[in-house]
Amino acid sequence: MCRKYVAGYWTNRAQGYSAVNQEELSSSQHGVWGKVLSQEIQRQFPGQAPQDIQVLDIGTGPGFFAILLAEQGYSVTGVDYTAQMLSQAKKNAGKLSENIRFLQMDAEDLRFPDACFDVIVTRNVTWNLHNPENAYCQWVRVLRPGGLLLNFDANWYRYLFDEDARAGHQEDRENVHATQVEDDTAGTDTDAMEAIARQAYLSTQMRPAWDASVLERLGMIVTTDPQIWKRVWTRTEWVNNASTPMFLVRGGKEVREALFQNICDF
Repeated sequence: MCRKYVAGYWTNRAQGYSAVNQEELSSSQHGVWGKVLSQEIQRQFPGQAPQDIQVLDIGTGPGFFAILLAEQGYSVTGVDYTAQMLSQAKKNAGKLSENIRFLQMDAEDLRFPDACFDVIVTRNVTWNLHNPENAYCQWVRVLRPGGLLLNFDANWYRYLFDEDARAGHQEDRENVHATQVEDDTAGTDTDAMEAIARQAYLSTQMRPAWDASVLERLGMIVTTDPQIWKRVWTRTEWVNNASTPMFLVRGGKEVREALFQNICDF
């Protein structure tokens, strides 16, 4: 599927997706996610002042992560593929937008020098990338030695290719109806999302094992947390997505530039 189609989908969804982020910012999720991000970063950089830590939020969308981190004093750059998402991000950030650098940029073709960020964060982005391995190469490239990558994602559309996953997805939908929680798919063009997912490479991969394997080849020290959903999801999110729990891929960059350059042919 061409990138123009994918960009068009997210352009059209910018306002609706922004409403979801606005709800998170005004709810307990604001504190939940802010605490998780801060703990992860401070574990990597103990005692270091937030203003001295350069953070890149890839696929910032309406700016949720960028806003949380800027509130804590981190130096934040947020990039997204579509101008409409960035417009929503600036609107949601309000006065904080003066302290966040928002740039329109392709996650697979970052226009930054090598080794210029201490931390990269991203949420629900990797699954729909055209070439996620190339994206990881780019992300590792712009990380400084000793830097940290935090990728929160899930096997969102594996049910399109796997019978067991399909059964789990159907059970999720039935549980949403039975418990009468809010349906996360309401207002979403499910057909369009599934069309994107059918062409997305990662829809057929076992994650986060795939991510760990790629990042380790790039010289990263990788740990995964398949239980991160317990720390960050609401009950509504869990009922909607129990068969596809959110995981965290955590990568620390080692100083093995020769290996990195051999794998990523820029």
